[in-house]
Amino acid sequence: MASTITLKRRITSVKNTRQITKAMELVSASKLRRAQEYAKRSRDYRELAYVLLQRLNALDEVERQPLFVRREVKNRLYVVVTSNTGLAGAYNANILKILTKCFKEDQSTKVKSHVITIGNKGAQFVRRLAHPNLVAVYPPFGDQPTANDLRPILNIILEQYREKQADEVVIIYTQYKSNLFQEAQKQILLPAPLPETEGKAKAPDISNFEPDVETVINQVATRLIEAQLWQDVLESLASEHAMRMIATKNATDNANELIDDYTLALNTARQASITQELAEISGGAEALKG
Repeated sequence: MASTITLKRRITSVKNTRQITKAMELVSASKLRRAQEYAKRSRDYRELAYVLLQRLNALDEVERQPLFVRREVKNRLYVVVTSNTGLAGAYNANILKILTKCFKEDQSTKVKSHVITIGNKGAQFVRRLAHPNLVAVYPPFGDQPTANDLRPILNIILEQYREKQADEVVIIYTQYKSNLFQEAQKQILLPAPLPETEGKAKAPDISNFEPDVETVINQVATRLIEAQLWQDVLESLASEHAMRMIATKNATDNANELIDDYTLALNTARQASITQELAEISGGAEALKG
């Protein structure tokens, strides 16, 4: 059994750790509320943007537009959304698991993989691998990212696709569903999505372009793709805060259990020490009587 001094040190250490994890839990809960509202507020806009891209793709006029051209996939660009720090449960592990599976599929089909990471955890993982090419690394955004924060990433995505350096752009992020459930998934950003129904009738209400087809398609498609990227980042932020809140709460609960266990062990050690001292005193007294 550990000595009372060792047990006291352990209790003090665990209490200090509990204070840290409890503070992190409260901070994550506060950030989660804001991130949750922020993500839900623009979710409908993302869904509408996806539908509009599908409707645009159903038009004959967009067949020659760079963002709608479909090519044989020889180079695939991944945009990976991870965190900058740990203690977020399986948030990063779920993303990297999907990314690893994608890398294996690319290797089997002889497709070159290129990666843009948001967050250092994804960058650290990709740097350890020989196959993928790490194009750029961006730090995580704040709790309320702006369009200017995402603009550099959007520009490099569009440039890579237009210059045929990437034949397909895939974003891997975490979809926020509730405080207890978040799902890591991937979504194709480029080329723009096809209509859900083959042979879908053309949409006459959006087939008249002013001032011209190229200007309208380029501007509209760029903004709609930006909406997809924006929402995916917001969903990931909310998911990160939710998973970090749960992880730190579990850590706090484990610390409480450890403190109870160590306190019980400390009391047992004290009782054993007192019992031993009483036995020694009684033995000494009996020896003096003899």
